[in-house]
Amino acid sequence: MDIILIAGMWLDGRAWAEVVPFVEEHGHRAVPMTLPGQGASTEATLEDQITAVTAAIDEAHGPVMVVGHSGTCTLAWLAADRRVDKVAKVAMIGGFPEAEGAQYFGYFEPKEGQVTFPGWEPFEGDDAGDLDVDMRAHMESISVPVAEDVTSSTVHYTDPRHNAVPMVLVCPEYTPEQAQEWVASGDVPELQNAADLTYADIDSGHWPMFSKPKELADLLAGLAGGAR
Repeated sequence: MDIILIAGMWLDGRAWAEVVPFVEEHGHRAVPMTLPGQGASTEATLEDQITAVTAAIDEAHGPVMVVGHSGTCTLAWLAADRRVDKVAKVAMIGGFPEAEGAQYFGYFEPKEGQVTFPGWEPFEGDDAGDLDVDMRAHMESISVPVAEDVTSSTVHYTDPRHNAVPMVLVCPEYTPEQAQEWVASGDVPELQNAADLTYADIDSGHWPMFSKPKELADLLAGLAGGAR
């Protein structure tokens, strides 16, 4: 199966470098995404990123699993919405999809048309506790700004059938039990209509592609093996 990998904000396809070989050892094809609006260019929107992901889906020869991480969990879900008949499963690592009509990513203020990596202070604690000095330095070295026109875009779903696409919430710095509580309490409105929602645990911080690449690859390969 093709496994499309979308890293979170400020990370492009290079974030999956340690994960890809382990995924492919399981016989799957890993497709790490670098998206419009990442890097120097500010000339991109969320719709451009959706188009890039759906193009990767269209290039697959069969059903695919789309993996979103952190802020791009919404992007993964939007891609499934646009390609309901081709997406077999969506895995969301350390994040949840924004609801219809919400801003795509409004957590940090843009400057000069871009949202840049804010440094480690907002993520100290469970998020970044398993990242050593070298890992942090590497992540900073490959981090890219994201175009404001991407982050400020409004989320729109187009096909109600996306609610039936199987979804797995992969829980890194929090537990599956906590995620279940948040969903049950209505804190994640978009998931109130999810018809096939399951949970998976990984013992890591927020960025397991750096701190636990083999464990993450094994988990994703297992999920793809069980896709419809």
